[in-house]
Amino acid sequence: MEKLIEVTNLTKIFSIGTLLFKDKFAAVEEVSFYIRPAEIFTLAGESGCGKTTTAKIILGFEEQTEGEIFFEEKSMASWKRKSAEFLQKVQAVFQNPFESFNPLRTVDDIFLETVYNFQMAQDKNRATELIDDKLKAVGLSFQEIYGRYPSELSGGQLQRASIARALITNPSLLVADEPVSMVDASLRMSIVNLFTKLRDTMKLSILYITHDLATAYYLSDRIAIMFRGNIVEMGPSEEVLMKPKHPYTQLLRDSIPEADPHKKWKGKIAVFDSEYEEYLREGCKFAGRCPVVMEKCKKEIPREVLVDGILVKCHQYSGKVK
Repeated sequence: MEKLIEVTNLTKIFSIGTLLFKDKFAAVEEVSFYIRPAEIFTLAGESGCGKTTTAKIILGFEEQTEGEIFFEEKSMASWKRKSAEFLQKVQAVFQNPFESFNPLRTVDDIFLETVYNFQMAQDKNRATELIDDKLKAVGLSFQEIYGRYPSELSGGQLQRASIARALITNPSLLVADEPVSMVDASLRMSIVNLFTKLRDTMKLSILYITHDLATAYYLSDRIAIMFRGNIVEMGPSEEVLMKPKHPYTQLLRDSIPEADPHKKWKGKIAVFDSEYEEYLREGCKFAGRCPVVMEKCKKEIPREVLVDGILVKCHQYSGKVK
């Protein structure tokens, strides 16, 4: 099976406290997954679960404490992640498009600079054609951005423009960190549909990072659910989200509101420790909230097991073999 990128036992430890008294916690703890060519893989979970830290490590914004990452069967340690070669192959789209563009420069000027920096064209006419081609792929045109500053475009337009700029180099992997969370609900599906179109037409692989299970279900080929630095469940998105096995995934699934007055929320959620305390918890990090918690959950870290083709990290399935 061909893998574009493979993450193995990735761990990132941070220190918090004073110079003399510091606590260490794993923001990402032994995380492993892979992404195939032309596949959309999602890391999903609540804020603080470690999904963005994982993305930052892949992009080279953070250094891992342990673990390895292989891109195109080559260790990331041998890639220069700020080199033109790596940046040409791996691009990113972030949550706030207004932070991705210099507000003092016109959008077309920023696009032209990107083209020239990567030597994608030698003259302005060819550069303009290339930019227009990428903009049309996201439903815009060069004429729509020409001479306009970022503040003169809507949030939806600017986010699509940021995706188009990421496509300039014809990357093989796009890291999309909460790309629709600041976009109006009416535009979210257009951007989500755009990602599936890019996967199908350009054979682009996408690491999609989100807390929104609705878009994750619609968009993803496979999904990993993260909680406090750990992947607790991973597999095909339809199986994971429609038949969740881990209690945390079940809680996330049940918390999605439905537009039906007869289906009111009737469940109870336990009062849980602070995010920091959950990270430092012995045993299962979810034990403080879990509705089916057992005594050993509070003391022993659950192992990953394979249940009906789904990877689950939960003591309920400890009798299964990975």
